[in-house]
Amino acid sequence: MHLRSLGAYGFMLLEVCRDVGRHGVNLKEVCRQIVRMGRDSIPVVLLTAGFSGMVLALQTAYGLHRFGAKNYVGNVVGLGLVRELGPVLTAVMLCGRVGAGIAAEIASMVSTEQVDAIRALGANPIRKLVSPRILAAVVALPALVVLADVIGIWGGAIVAVYELDITGHRYYRGILYTVMIHDVFDGLIKSMVFGFLMVSIACYKGLHTRGGTEGVGLTTTSAVVTSSIVIFISDFFLTKLLILLG
Repeated sequence: MHLRSLGAYGFMLLEVCRDVGRHGVNLKEVCRQIVRMGRDSIPVVLLTAGFSGMVLALQTAYGLHRFGAKNYVGNVVGLGLVRELGPVLTAVMLCGRVGAGIAAEIASMVSTEQVDAIRALGANPIRKLVSPRILAAVVALPALVVLADVIGIWGGAIVAVYELDITGHRYYRGILYTVMIHDVFDGLIKSMVFGFLMVSIACYKGLHTRGGTEGVGLTTTSAVVTSSIVIFISDFFLTKLLILLG
């Protein structure tokens, strides 16, 4: 995003805050968006998390075995998933599924002049299209991250027990001794920020699409790429901030 785009993006976020402050939350629409984002994304998120946990356990064991510390696989897998891989991988997967869908849907409405029709009827497109989706993402993504963490840890446990000859008791004890409550909260805070950024960028890209049907495709691609890059960049600064605050 160049400076003009950042200004327009900031203005859209200001409009969202103003809308929520003046008119409150449309719970019915927010709940509908939570179901669309959350329930329909569960299979792909859990599949990704499960195999990520399995791969992380294998790679961790391979590295720790050199130092005679293979039994600490559970410690590393639990901490890595809860603080980092769970929120980031879930957000990136939803960029491709939810972010792309939102950008394409809103861009199509712009191309077919449905957004102009909403304005002509006296309604606010921000309230109808943007605010409910952003609020839903802030709720849905942390819930998906919790599921991803659990499935990722289970995936690591399968590898630890059946491939690495580590007992399940030792694996889970390592997680309980290493992963603290504040680690879980840090991961959930990250996921809330990622959900906000992902959906707000997708909505902005959709509302500012140009070029008809061809523009819809370009907008969708741009939304996914931009959201993914912003998530990785913000992850670094959020991690540094949370470590300092912790």
